[in-house]
Amino acid sequence: MKGFFKEFKEFAMRGNVIDLAVGVIIGGAFQKIVSSLVNDIIMPLISLLTKGTDFTNKFIVLGEGEYATVAEATEAGAAILTYGNFISAVVDFIIMAFVIFLFIKLINKISHLGKKKEEEAPAAPTTKVCPFCKSEIAIDAVKCPHCISDLSEEA
Repeated sequence: MKGFFKEFKEFAMRGNVIDLAVGVIIGGAFQKIVSSLVNDIIMPLISLLTKGTDFTNKFIVLGEGEYATVAEATEAGAAILTYGNFISAVVDFIIMAFVIFLFIKLINKISHLGKKKEEEAPAAPTTKVCPFCKSEIAIDAVKCPHCISDLSEEA
């Protein structure tokens, strides 16, 4: 039994598991922000464009009865299909997907900037200056082609 708990502790303390837990917690908080954006800002604007339609109160009664609101139908125990909530959830998903797309795009752009700087590092020199005649010669030359000085002793 001791080995089981030790193995579980090693599993739980791995970097990936902790990173995943942090991601889930932040994702949950982020979901609340996006839901508020959808429900409190975007859906009222859509309702304004659709002449005051309140999507959260759009439903179909699956059976007998007429109800003015979802709350009335729910209180009466009626079976209802709340398609307005579905529309809100779809808009919520689209916005969440778009925000994640923008976030990943930003991360990729930042990571590419770092790679470009690494790639633009100066190349290794291919020439050197002859210490005797000051002419530019190949870096691996052992004899200067201009003044015929022996460079092997200089290295």
